[in-house]
Amino acid sequence: MPKIEEAQPKYLQIAHYIRDQILRGDLKPGDEVPSERQLAADWGVSRPTAARSLEALSRQGLVEKRQGSGTYVRSLEVNRRARELYGRARQTGKIYAPGEYAVITSAGWLEAPDHVAEALGLVKDRRAVHRRRVTNNQGGPIALSTSWFAPDVGRRAPKLTESARIQEGTLVYVEKVTGRQGSYAEDRMCARTATSEEAAALRLGSGSAVLVVHHVVYDLQDRPLEFAEAIYPPHRWAFEQGYPIA
Repeated sequence: MPKIEEAQPKYLQIAHYIRDQILRGDLKPGDEVPSERQLAADWGVSRPTAARSLEALSRQGLVEKRQGSGTYVRSLEVNRRARELYGRARQTGKIYAPGEYAVITSAGWLEAPDHVAEALGLVKDRRAVHRRRVTNNQGGPIALSTSWFAPDVGRRAPKLTESARIQEGTLVYVEKVTGRQGSYAEDRMCARTATSEEAAALRLGSGSAVLVVHHVVYDLQDRPLEFAEAIYPPHRWAFEQGYPIA
């Protein structure tokens, strides 16, 4: 059993340990994860605590429970662009690849829409900080995206409300000033027709289809840290995933 930060609840320590095994590839899609009984014995916890760890993994979309069989690793669809951005920001201090740049079109406090408030867990105070940007390269717009942060984060991270670019990226900046570290992310994707505002920002014709990604970053305590909505034009994205067929 590894040494893990004691500030985390025990069930999250277990969940994060298994999650790391999945993301490293030690546990592959279709592999069975330890049962509640085994986790309780291995970690010296109660069965309800072990069950909570598996529930947390299920909520993260990493595992699925099969009735009468066990709990298994799910096949993962990865938002490669988000993962690459975070990795580049942490390794190089710059979030964009050479030739890419972002234009911040608006920043500041706004009343959060319902879906943003729900993702960030906002109940009484619905005001949140937003940053909207258009990312470009030499071929034109790559994405239109808006990041949202809860009021407590906005008050501690004043650069979020400024139109100037944050070189290391918003998430790395927020981690530095708040002390909260991003742990994992969840993505929900769909395709739809672009709104007139989206079409104008991405230089698309009326009625063009776009890919919409809702991206939620959670910290080590499983609290939402950032909600982002990214809009991709049809000629600028594709799903990429390798998997066994045998």
